[in-house]
Amino acid sequence: MGGYEPKKLALLRIWQILKDNSDYDHPLTQEEIGEYLEKDYGIEVERKAIGRNLSLLKETGVDIESTRDGSYLASRDFEDSELHMLIDGVLSSKYITAKHSKDLISRLCGMSNKFFKSSVKHIYSVDDWGKTDNQALFLNIELISNAIEEGKQIHYDYNKYGVDGKLHKTSQQYVSPYQMILNNQRYYLMAYSEYWGNMVSHRLDHITNLEITDLKAVPLRSLPGYENGIDYKEISGTPYMFTDKPVNVEFVADESITDQIFEWFGKNAKIIKANNGKVKVFVKASPNAMTHWAMQYIENVEVTAPDSLRSRIKEALKQGAEKYK
Repeated sequence: MGGYEPKKLALLRIWQILKDNSDYDHPLTQEEIGEYLEKDYGIEVERKAIGRNLSLLKETGVDIESTRDGSYLASRDFEDSELHMLIDGVLSSKYITAKHSKDLISRLCGMSNKFFKSSVKHIYSVDDWGKTDNQALFLNIELISNAIEEGKQIHYDYNKYGVDGKLHKTSQQYVSPYQMILNNQRYYLMAYSEYWGNMVSHRLDHITNLEITDLKAVPLRSLPGYENGIDYKEISGTPYMFTDKPVNVEFVADESITDQIFEWFGKNAKIIKANNGKVKVFVKASPNAMTHWAMQYIENVEVTAPDSLRSRIKEALKQGAEKYK
């Protein structure tokens, strides 16, 4: 410890000691609190003063429970189970770098006590989880948010992975940003490209060298099909982030993959039980996305409408079969 703190900080430090070192299974006696005060903060106080400070903390609304065995912080902003869920979310998010993941997990652990942190093993294995290498993600999020607020266009390099496993610049983009969306564990930017004349969805972890320009963004509601804004229900009910116009799709599937259908399309999918262990499914989705999805589940799914989508899948199957002659 670098030096001694004034006794008037004892109230704050007792709260900190309870936060870091106590819970229902690990209450602290007043003697133990006094030892922590002296060892960690150089504050020496009598046991009676510790008791008075505990009473003051309770009066101010801090949820402290006191028993024969000692006192402990009874409630926190997040339960340990909730922190575990948040940590698992950070860990499984491939768009967050390993470095940022470690930092976020460490800070989440700091919202509980030392016993919780010792139970979190993920923080030591984060490098093994196939994270992005793009260190600019959080800066990109901040800049994009500012650009949306200011109604400005942004400029950035868009990258794709090469055979060396590294991101390589493939294009420069000038776009009007509207929304950042999490879809299928990927973070996307929805924006309008005047060059392409349509909406694009770009992976945030593939964006580098992002800058806010002085150019005014194209108003979202001036775009055909977006007069009422972005339909988030429609986006959440489609596999993959394609930006072509969604259409009504019907398909027949094995009842055994009903769970996967709901995972991909959400509860917006209308499912009707059919015969012979089959279900009929009605969804609204991007034709491009549905082509990829139907090919992924080709052994379990048959798209029945529209005919244009059936033809596209048939052609894709034909080309695929040619490769496996």
